Formats: sequence, C-alpha cells, structure tokens
Amino acid sequence: MRISIGGGGTDLPSYYKNFGSRFTSAAINKYIYVIVQERKYYDEFLIKYSKTETVKKVKEIENGLIRESLQLTKIEQPLEIVSISDIGGQTGLGSSGAFTVGLLKALHEYKGETVSKEQLAEEACEIAINRLKLPSGKQDEYIASFGGLTNFEINQEGRVRVDKDAYNEDFVRELERYLYMFYTGIRRKSKTVLAEQKKATEQKDVKILGNLGEVQELGDKIRTTLVDSKVKDFGKLLHKHWLLKRKRDKTTNMEIDTWYEAALKSGAIGGKIMGAGGGGFFLFYCDSNGRKLIEALEKQGLKHIPFNIDYQGTVSLANLR
Repeated sequence: MRISIGGGGTDLPSYYKNFGSRFTSAAINKYIYVIVQERKYYDEFLIKYSKTETVKKVKEIENGLIRESLQLTKIEQPLEIVSISDIGGQTGLGSSGAFTVGLLKALHEYKGETVSKEQLAEEACEIAINRLKLPSGKQDEYIASFGGLTNFEINQEGRVRVDKDAYNEDFVRELERYLYMFYTGIRRKSKTVLAEQKKATEQKDVKILGNLGEVQELGDKIRTTLVDSKVKDFGKLLHKHWLLKRKRDKTTNMEIDTWYEAALKSGAIGGKIMGAGGGGFFLFYCDSNGRKLIEALEKQGLKHIPFNIDYQGTVSLANLR
C-alpha cells in the first residue's frame, strides 16, 4: 500500500490529459497478499476476498478487478484466488491498485511469464480506468509496482516517467522518524469523491481546476524540498497541502478538523488525510515529541499505526525462498 506525499489527485486522466501530472508517493510496509493456485480436480473458480465466489466461467465473476485481470491474462482454467490484507480497503492507502498489481503479478507468474514493473502498473491502470471505467488515476498502481519514495510524471498522452533515484535511503530513513500515521476508524468509498472530481474536471470547473493546479505546484515544492533534504520544510508544506485539499467537497468534516487541531497543538507541524479524504488514515509530520502526539490522538479515539517505507514494490514470495 502507499502514502501520498505530494501532488495527489492530479493523476486522474481527466486532469493529466489536459495539464499533465507530477506527484510523489511512497510505498509502505503494509501489504496485500494474493494467492493463486490451480484447481486440478474442479471445474469452477473459487475466489475468496471480503466475499466468497464460486463460478464456472470467468465472465461470471462478480469482482470486476479479478474478472478483468483473468481476461487480460487470458486464463480460463479454474483457479483458487485468495487475498489477505494487512489493512482493510476504503481507507485511503491505495488498496485496490495494490490488489490489482499483486493479482496480475501472481497470474503472470502462474503462466510462467516475466513482466516488467511498468507493464504490471499499466495493465492494472488499463483495468481500472479503461475496462471498468472507475474514477481512478495512476498513482496507486505505479507506486505498488515500483515501491520506494518515488517521483512520477504523466504526460498528456498518459505515459509515465518514474524517478526512483531522487532520494538516498539514509534521507528516507530520517524522514520516516518524523512521520506518524493514525487510523480514524472511518471507512469510506473513494469512488464517490473521485467521481465528483472527475466530473468537475471534465466540465472544466474553474474551482476544482484551480485547486488541482495549486496542488500540482505545491507538489513540485515538496519534491524540491525533499531532494534538498529539508525535512522540516516538508512538514510545513504538508500543512499547506491539507489546507488546499480540504477545500474540496467531502474531504473533511468537523470531527476530522478537531483531530487535526489536536495534532497541531501536540507537536505536529502538518498532516493530511490519505486518499480521497473523508476518513481512513491521517499522516502527520512531527519532529518534536512524537509520544505526546500519539497520546493526544489516541485520547481522541484514533489508532497509531507504525510503518516504514518499502523499497521492493510488488514481489513474488515464491521467488524469495
């Protein structure tokens, strides 16, 4: 899964096809595991995620990500597909994109095919954006595939340039010390918020285009700040990022605003809700007394979730034995 560092929201086709996109994202050590196994003695698929499906044909599979992944990889023989997640979906950490990338990796390996990280990411984007017509961007799929603290650029044709070498690992480990993530306990469907953003962007809504343009510029400043290893300045820019993001509809509410103010009073310099907003996970930058921040937000009912940045991207556990 991932945390969005800067420029998030500009990775949707409705925006980058007109203006391009630049964003920074970080893969974290919270994972979705996908298990694929042949069903030698059965004539039906057995699929287990938050639901269980038993069907004879791929086209009968209810889960669109799984159905389209099987069709894209041209697999028709019955399989058992099981997914397990460290953290549930609808929490703003890019779980759908991570799941699709992981599933495609497993299906290609099942067929004995070697595919690049770029191909995995593009196939996952093809499924979400073009086949299922979801209000989705390219951030989640690309960061799940490549891993690390990574810069991305998307041109107006949708081609993605990946820069994994902008930050040395020593700096990233220093940055990790000051990042704190909390679960709000609120699960929400990002599709609703993103669908409205997509519609407004396609209709050339001045308000949303202006907001995303400012987010893009701020994302550029964040990238420069991180490249220059100005860690504390990143915390200040994170605060500005949240002030911009919260202007969008359904991104915040009174409860979320109360938590944010409590965090600032307890040592946080800045923070923002991950994903489309409205709930899920809060990320904060705090370089003073982290324990004070944790205690203050846990009193508010939030749960501290420690994490580290993961450099591997999507991998096959079978190949790590």
